[in-house]
Amino acid sequence: MSPFLDLPPLSAAEFAAIEDKVASLLHTEADVIVTQGEALLPLEAAIRGAAHPGSTALNIVTGPYGQTFGNWLRSCGANVVDLAAPFDGAVTAEQVAEALEANPAIDFVSLVHAEAATGNTNPVAEIGAVVREHGALLMLDAVASVAAEPLLTDAWGVDLCVIGGQKAMGGPAGVSAVSVSQRAWERIAANPAAPRRSYLSLLDWKERWTDAGRAVLPHAPAQLEMLALGACLDRIATDGLPAVIARHRAASAATRAGVRALGTLSPYVHEDAHAAPVATTLRTPEGLPATALVSRLDPSLPVQPGGGALSATMLRVNHYGPAAALDTVRACLTGLADATSAEAAPALAAAEAAWAATASA
Repeated sequence: MSPFLDLPPLSAAEFAAIEDKVASLLHTEADVIVTQGEALLPLEAAIRGAAHPGSTALNIVTGPYGQTFGNWLRSCGANVVDLAAPFDGAVTAEQVAEALEANPAIDFVSLVHAEAATGNTNPVAEIGAVVREHGALLMLDAVASVAAEPLLTDAWGVDLCVIGGQKAMGGPAGVSAVSVSQRAWERIAANPAAPRRSYLSLLDWKERWTDAGRAVLPHAPAQLEMLALGACLDRIATDGLPAVIARHRAASAATRAGVRALGTLSPYVHEDAHAAPVATTLRTPEGLPATALVSRLDPSLPVQPGGGALSATMLRVNHYGPAAALDTVRACLTGLADATSAEAAPALAAAEAAWAATASA
């Protein structure tokens, strides 16, 4: 029998230890629940737990996940105020403050930290400050930002912080986590529409696991995924979180510098400060759809067309986890140069210079 299929059961103590490592990564003292599914599970659970008929939510849309959150909020019966920003940039704290002032009933705010699909990232620290001053709860989708850029859950006033392991953490996609502040627990417990006795119920986890002393698991865990999550958390701790973040920043800077030097493509997100460190999105040349350009590339490269309507004009270069490496950036730039009949040498030189400058900063 394969050693991967003949493992001793994961104990409650081991499960709890992994939760504690997640809490450390998130810089939070709040309760952390590791959920047995990919990150859409705790994201929907958080929204359905906190939103209810009569509540008013500010949904910040800087990419496709923000659009999904708005749909969930509306299906909960919440009044939804959408704050949409162009996908090629970030939302500002000033825009959020204006929306809150114009809609004083807002009691819940949903925000994506980094949108891997569009390549932008939002200033959570500044946004969190204005949300907390208003008195609303803040839910943050940090799936694409965790381990790629700073994530100070408690210091930023994030009440519900959702992560997944499959991007910058370099871990599994089939397990995820959410931190829940005391304010968020109170809001969910007071919500008669919050899921109960359901796979989407955070309250079930709290009552049967967290409040019960984390002594007995409420169900059989996804063992291989949990072990993989624990392993990637240990690897981040060994490498040092600052070093992991620096690698992702360097990969983003190198890719953007190299693309600009190519001349045939341009970054989709205009400002470097608004660019997510996990993926660089690009505008394709006139008359060359992203799908056609990708078909010219080595399929092993972490490059794909944008999703939906963006597939015609957007290319996405993923440089997260193990792919946050200079060799990967070089390979992608070389492939893009060949596919667009550009000279690779200037792009590679620019990328290497940007990597060196960013990694040593």
